[in-house]
Amino acid sequence: MKRVMLTGTLVAALAAPAVADGMFWVVGSHATSGCSIVTSNPVVDGGNIWFVDGPYKSRGDAKLARSTIAACPKVDPGKDEADDK
Repeated sequence: MKRVMLTGTLVAALAAPAVADGMFWVVGSHATSGCSIVTSNPVVDGGNIWFVDGPYKSRGDAKLARSTIAACPKVDPGKDEADDK
């Protein structure tokens, strides 16, 4: 029984990072005075990063979410930002 539980825990621990692949987060940054879309799960440190929203399944979903967040400056829809690569 212990072996089954240990195996299940190990599989869950290895699978968790794989689930985050292909996900997007909207991050509010004091350094840029704006919002960025990132592909790794950010840590809110209270200093540089003041909020995180997500995860989202696609970059389009993250861009839509960013457009609805009041703290994010408006972005020209035709312009593809450097942080969105």
